[in-house]
Amino acid sequence: MTISVRFESPFLLILTSSPLHPPPHPVLLSVYSLQFLFMMKSFFSAAALLLGLVAPSAVLAAPSLPGVPREVTRDLLRPVEERQSSCHTAANRACWAPGFDINTDYEVSTPNTGVTRTYTLTLTEVDNWLGPDGVVKQKVMLVNGDIFGPTITANWGDWIQVNVINNLRTNGTSIHWHGLHQKGTNMHDGANGVTECPIPPKGGSRIYRFRAQQYGTSWYHSHFSAQYGNGVVGTIVVNGPASVPYDIDLGVFPITDYYHKPADVLVEETMNGGPPPSDTVLFKGHGKNPQTGAGKFANVTLTPGKRHRLRIINTSTHDHFQLKLQNHTMTIIAADMVPVQAQTVDSLFLAVGQRYDVTIDANKSVGNYWFNATFGGGLACGASLNPHPAAVFRYQGAPNTLPTNIGTPAADANCMDLNNLTPVVSRSVPTSGFTPRPNNTLPVSLTLGGTPLFVWKVNGSSINVDWDKPIVDYVIAQNTSYPPQANVITVNSVNQWTYWLIENDPTGPFSIPHPMHLHGHDFLVVGRSPDQPAGVPQTRYRFNPATDMALLKSSNPVRRDVAMLPANGWLLIAFKSDNPGAWLFHCHIAWHVSGGLSVQYLERPNDLRNGFSQADKNQHNNNCNAWRAYWPTNPFPKIDSGLKVKKWVGEHPDWYIKN
Repeated sequence: MTISVRFESPFLLILTSSPLHPPPHPVLLSVYSLQFLFMMKSFFSAAALLLGLVAPSAVLAAPSLPGVPREVTRDLLRPVEERQSSCHTAANRACWAPGFDINTDYEVSTPNTGVTRTYTLTLTEVDNWLGPDGVVKQKVMLVNGDIFGPTITANWGDWIQVNVINNLRTNGTSIHWHGLHQKGTNMHDGANGVTECPIPPKGGSRIYRFRAQQYGTSWYHSHFSAQYGNGVVGTIVVNGPASVPYDIDLGVFPITDYYHKPADVLVEETMNGGPPPSDTVLFKGHGKNPQTGAGKFANVTLTPGKRHRLRIINTSTHDHFQLKLQNHTMTIIAADMVPVQAQTVDSLFLAVGQRYDVTIDANKSVGNYWFNATFGGGLACGASLNPHPAAVFRYQGAPNTLPTNIGTPAADANCMDLNNLTPVVSRSVPTSGFTPRPNNTLPVSLTLGGTPLFVWKVNGSSINVDWDKPIVDYVIAQNTSYPPQANVITVNSVNQWTYWLIENDPTGPFSIPHPMHLHGHDFLVVGRSPDQPAGVPQTRYRFNPATDMALLKSSNPVRRDVAMLPANGWLLIAFKSDNPGAWLFHCHIAWHVSGGLSVQYLERPNDLRNGFSQADKNQHNNNCNAWRAYWPTNPFPKIDSGLKVKKWVGEHPDWYIKN
């Protein structure tokens, strides 16, 4: 049992044991911690502690570490980098707790903390909203009143429980916990039409509950309609060991493309034309309007002589970024949620959906430095009306002014992510086990000339999920007559490596790169076609076993959950069939998955059905019944894939579905 500390007002603090009404940032105190507090501290000390919690300068509690007594006063009031176990120190981040360190394989062994972190996310819809760059947007959808929802924070091995309340006017929702494997909790993956029915609007709710089996940096977002692009997004931090020592954790640093038009309107434009440039780029929710100068630069403070950890996340709908901190290098210590051996780079390519944890040494002259985002690949990676998107990294003690040194642009990565990272925990896969066949080859294609003009397909089919009957309903009923448009690929093998060759428009004259994301797994990037500029002209690469087997890497290749599919090329991935579930595999560009660029792996359906708890089935049925009761009253038709985006008509006060 946990006790949740909830703020009702700036001067009223309430303790409650209910898991259904936690705050956006709960402070969780175990019963034993409270007993310890009152045994060791006087009533007045406890009162002072509680009053300190509501003081503006107080620091909310970070999760306690596994195996470490929760000494409440220290946990609540000390900086996060000091709240560590005896072995997890600034000088030794590789250690976590007895029996667990950076070399522990989290897919085999995870700490049992016995702790549940509870959160509430409330979705609301706001008209005529003043954005961070000074421009009023017709409509946004917010999480807990903000365009970026609260950071979900936990420790490695904790359980996370999130109550999502949908107060939107006419739209359903589902929240996907990007990059978290959901072992044994497939119904909590948050993919409507696949693992659940949407949560109905006007007060519908459901609870997501899953374990932080992994650790690192990630994010959550709506998998229904344009809510993702219109503000239904937030970040995730699971504390754990790291491959290099560092002094200060700077926290999450989300970067996103930002549009003045609602994302739904942009979808219609991209159905019949090229993607528009973003109006600006936001760094941790801040950005400057290049036309008016409104808004502000995000600021990050560096302490001279210290090493800092920065958790960079690309939460965009379309744009990939090339990132560079002027006059500094960055050392990569994790890619997505996979710890890697330290690799120092001058700049970094970050695709939509990807995350990098990096360290930055503040060893330069005290001053202010630009952190720049640029676009490469002949505009195939994205574009913005803001010619110089940037944030400011300011050394402590530097004047509060903008940097004066423009610096140099990042090298053009041509929309390709790093393929030479070395995971700390090794995986090897025999490349001799792969032979390209029609049943393991997924050609991606773009169909032109119909209505709409652009339709994305995988294996010749554009996905279109059924909100009323997600695939897990078929699994529960032992019904294998899956709709063809669901793009189901059944994987029946048990604990075997499965190989998947994705070819990018192998018969088309031109293609663009895609960030491919897999739910439920990290995959091994076994190989990809030779790097080439993403623009035109392009050389077409189709996988040729006679020549391309030599390009494959079997021993500990890059492992992550988002990787770039090269333009007019191929990508070979592998994952082990050790996690029964219905898992989407899709392009993470919102316009493309809306247009159909996705399949779903149905992994070990019999084991999946047998593993569903009665509580999960009950919640699933209750939510689907509520959705099915609501959907006939919705005034707007569904015409898109159902996974990402819908259409909003500016002259109408509400939202409706259209592709």
